[in-house]
Parts: sequence; structure tokens; C-alpha cells
Amino acid sequence: MSKKFEQLSLKQELLSTLEELKFTAMTPIQEQGLPFILDGKDIIAQAKTGSGKTATFGLGILNSLNVASSNIQAIILCPTRELAEQVATEIRRLARKMKNVKVLTICGGAAEVHQEKSLAYGAHIVVGTPGRVLRLLKKDSLNLKMIKTFVLDEADRMLDMGFNEDIMEIASHLPSKRQSLLFSATFQNDIKELGASLQNDAIKVKVDVDHMPNVIDQLFYAVDGHKDKEEALLKVLGKYRPNRLIVFCKTKQITDDVAKFLNRHGIFAAAIHGDLLQNDRTAVLTQFSNRSLSVLVATDVAARGLDIIELEAVINYDLPEVPEIYIHRIGRTGRAGKNGLAFSFFLQRDLSRLSSIEELTHQKCIFEDLALLSTELQYNLTPSMKTMYIGGGKKNNLRPGDILGALVGEAKLDPADVGDITILNILSYVAIKKESINLAINRLRDGKIKNRKFKVGLA
Repeated sequence: MSKKFEQLSLKQELLSTLEELKFTAMTPIQEQGLPFILDGKDIIAQAKTGSGKTATFGLGILNSLNVASSNIQAIILCPTRELAEQVATEIRRLARKMKNVKVLTICGGAAEVHQEKSLAYGAHIVVGTPGRVLRLLKKDSLNLKMIKTFVLDEADRMLDMGFNEDIMEIASHLPSKRQSLLFSATFQNDIKELGASLQNDAIKVKVDVDHMPNVIDQLFYAVDGHKDKEEALLKVLGKYRPNRLIVFCKTKQITDDVAKFLNRHGIFAAAIHGDLLQNDRTAVLTQFSNRSLSVLVATDVAARGLDIIELEAVINYDLPEVPEIYIHRIGRTGRAGKNGLAFSFFLQRDLSRLSSIEELTHQKCIFEDLALLSTELQYNLTPSMKTMYIGGGKKNNLRPGDILGALVGEAKLDPADVGDITILNILSYVAIKKESINLAINRLRDGKIKNRKFKVGLA
């Protein structure tokens, strides 16, 4: 039986917010990690995306926060801008009953001058990516001398992306007396070494890493060569027909090639990798999140930090080099009480990797013969939603209600035709049923939102 948050020494405002958000019981990472965090201990924790880790360190930070001080008291480093935005949003949500808590996001993709101005006004919590945080430190625009809590989220991805030196240089600007919290999906040697260099007597917390075999059906397919994977992909999709999935590839070029291949076969897919411009990356992730994109083809680094619910399947187009990453990949499906599907293609040279996966998961790999699957099963996957962009956002004081009001009032759409509304700093995205998307765009081009005209179009 999971413990209740009421058993912890949390501020009443936080307990009230948790009750309002229907956080009735702690997840395993919260149950095991939060008491140590509240006690001021350093922890090194292994937990997958979606395990509740953001609330784990977020509640710890907010509980010790001195709102009366304008000093930055906590800094959270994330590997990508998307994850940093997600973390900041979650912390703001947890802090909504605490007055005047300022959470600032410091990442690339936004003008440094605006971030410097925001820092000049003061902030309590900074969430950022290592590169931009270090740039502002070097310009003396960011002062971390009063930090009480230092968090590394998705630390293994940051090391994979080459941020080790940046992290250590940022740490050199922090007070020696601080709490350091390190969260990672895998516990490889470089993670242990990073923890040893940044933490004091860290307590190891490892929870929610394995997946029950009855939750995720895992099937493995032998292919003779890499070129045979395309036909294998169509066969597997044709038989199992998932509506929403991620295909993992080992390189940027392969992700592009696979996405183009799927689109040629009537499957609406998009690639995401490190070479994408930030605006393009944001658009792709938003479309996948709001269900106007069916298939995301991604590298591990690009997909890190995504927490997509109701993902029906994961396909390992290329097997990862280490079994822990395999566990992390497939763990994106089979959530929220639903079963998931995980399909993996392997070559003869990958057999040792299969043995490592069996050892880690404590179950035998189940093989299905591709020759028994038909190539005649047609699988055309076009999502029911499309995404419209609006050339305005938070800087224009736009809110979801303003956009929905304009779509219903100006464009005469049925509210049921409007899906997720995502508002960024200078841009907004709206998911709309594909039958109504052209009507919405054409009418809003001639109409107004909050008595102002904005540029609109198909994302």
C-alpha cells in the first residue's frame, strides 16, 4: 500500500495542492526518495520518465523555499529545452498555492537578452539546459552563490550529449554546502562517477525500473541486413496496427530515412533528432503530443524527457547498445493501466545484446518469424487531428480560453472539434479535427483573437 503525502512534513499549501491535483498516494520514487530529500540528504536515483520524479525533487525544493528572498535557491539542469519546459510547468503547478514563487526557464531557442532581464527581476528556481546556463554564468547575468538545491534531471542523457564539462563548470559556481540530487534512467559507471564528484554520502534510490511482462508484450524479429528492416517494419505494423508509436533509430540519418519511407506508404510520421531547428523540433513534438502526428521516429537523445501517455507501441528499429536503454525505451508504452507492444529488429551480430536484455529483464526473448507475416496487410495511418499555428503566445498574453473563444466565436467551430492548445512565448499550437482545420484557418485569418489579428496557418 503506497504511503500518503500527509505522512510527510510538507507545507500545508503543498498538501492542499496535491489533494486538488488528486495526487492521492506517492509513487515508488516519491515514497523512497522524498523523505531523504526533505531531510536534506543527497540522493542518486534511478527512475524512468513518467515515474513521478519531477514532483519528487519539485516538492523538496518548494518545501524548503524562502519566498521572501529574491535569491535563486534551486537550479535544475535538463538535457533538452522540452524537458526543461515540462519540469518548470510541473513545478509551477505544484507551487500554485504558494504566493509569488518565480520559476524561470533558461534554455537555448530564446533570446538571451530577455532571459537576462528576467533574471534581473529575481527568481527563486531556475530550470535550464547546461549550455545556456553556463553562457549566462560567464556573462555574470546569473548568480548561483545562494543555491540550496542542485538537481540533475536525466543525467545520463546529458553525459551522452557531451555536457559533462559544462556540468562540472556550473557546479564550480555553486556553494559547497548544498543539496545535490541526481536522477537518471540508467546507472552506468559514468553516472556513478558524476555523482561521486558532485555529492556527499549520496543515498542510492532505485525504483520502478523493470516492467512487468504481462504489461508489455515484447517480440523480436531477425533480419538478414539493415536494408531488410523497412519491409519488416511494414509487416509488423500491418499485423498489429498500432495507432500511436515511437520508432527508435541509432542515427539522425536513419530517422530521416525511416520517416520518409513511412510517409511514402501512407503512414503520417516525422523524425526528431539533434539537427532539427528548435522551432521545427517544438512543432513535431507538439503535433505528436496533441495527436495530429501518429508516428515519431527518434534517436534516444532527441526523445529523452518525453512523457507521452497512451502510447500503443515502441519499435526498436535499431537495438540500443546497452540493455538499460532498451528498458527505458519500451517503458514508454504500457502505462496508465494499459498493455503495450514492443517490437525489436536484430541482426546476427546483435545476439549478445539480446542475451544482455534477457539477463536484465529476467525473461526470455520471444521471437516471431517475419516470413509468416503478410506484406499484403495494408496499414494507412492518418491521424484524426491536424495542428494550426497562431503567431502569438504568452508575450501577447494569450490564454487557452482566448483561443478557444475565438475558434468557437469567430470561426464558428464546435468546441468538440478543438483538441489540445499549447501556448509558447511567441507562438501557439492548436489541434483541430482534420475536417475542420481549413475552416478554422480561413476564418481566423479574417477574424481576431482578443480583438487583435494574428498570423495563422497549418503547422
